[in-house]
Amino acid sequence: MLNEDHMMPLVLTNILGIAGIVVWHLQGSNRPTGRLIAQILFFIGMSFTLYLGGIAPHRVDGAQLRGLGALLSISARILWWTHLAWAIIGLVHIYMLLNRRPREAHLIQDMAVGVIYLGVVLSIIGFVFGVPVGTLVATSGVVAIIFGLALQNTLGDVFSGIALTLGRAYAIGDWIQLKDGTEGRVVETNWRSTNLLTGGYNVVVVPNSILARQGVTNLSRPDETHQITLTVRIATTTPNFVEQVMRSVLDASTRIVQDPSPIVALNSIDAAAIEVELLFRVESPAGWTAARNEVIDLLYSQCKANGLSLAAPAESLVFDSAAISGEHSARAIEAHSSRAG
Repeated sequence: MLNEDHMMPLVLTNILGIAGIVVWHLQGSNRPTGRLIAQILFFIGMSFTLYLGGIAPHRVDGAQLRGLGALLSISARILWWTHLAWAIIGLVHIYMLLNRRPREAHLIQDMAVGVIYLGVVLSIIGFVFGVPVGTLVATSGVVAIIFGLALQNTLGDVFSGIALTLGRAYAIGDWIQLKDGTEGRVVETNWRSTNLLTGGYNVVVVPNSILARQGVTNLSRPDETHQITLTVRIATTTPNFVEQVMRSVLDASTRIVQDPSPIVALNSIDAAAIEVELLFRVESPAGWTAARNEVIDLLYSQCKANGLSLAAPAESLVFDSAAISGEHSARAIEAHSSRAG
């Protein structure tokens, strides 16, 4: 039987442990600081009570494991280890909160919580019930290998998500673009995938392993303004006049950023056309299409008002020259054949 010197500390430890659970639930998840304070206070109280009673929760005492005392001892130690886990988890959450971690840091928090709970469960098995933890770990390792092979793709997504989170390639709210052309604003990240809200207001679910494999272009850093290049060919006329008309197009636009100022670049000139590049910025990737449409509409209106004509693409001119050259060659062959006849 458990002696009377140990009975009272065990009873008090159980009372404190159960009271701590009740207070933990009453605090609610919306008060993390209050929860953490309650967890730490109850854990200190339980530790102090066990210390005064000469009971070490991290050691197995076979002499005490009899009758009612055995149940009190087991429950007290389990409650002590549980409150230890909660106190550590609370400290991790407060650390994330004080450092203003982004919401995707919940992935790291979940991983830390899983490691803490795993360590506590193994500690309870080893220190409370006296089961050899080494044998259990070795056996579970074989099972883990089997599950790892079966869940290979899922684990790839999980570890890719961890790598992307640690590398801070993007955050919730960032607009990102993949190499395959997929782009959108990050609205959610979890263990398996990242959800993107596209410009067409569709949610695209991209597995984390694909994100890590393809590479990500973050269009929100250093800010969300982005440069657009629009190329246009104007029938050959005075270059300075073309530049003035193109600049008036950019000045009239209300959907593009005027600081820094948009640029008009005259790329080349030939007998048929002047090739012009309009370089301008938009405030957000979501406004690319609307800004581009407005500039194109203003471009057409200004060219028509100022007597400028749009020229055909250079590729079509090359194609026409080749066709003309082929026609001349055919006629020469035909004329040569008629003379020979």
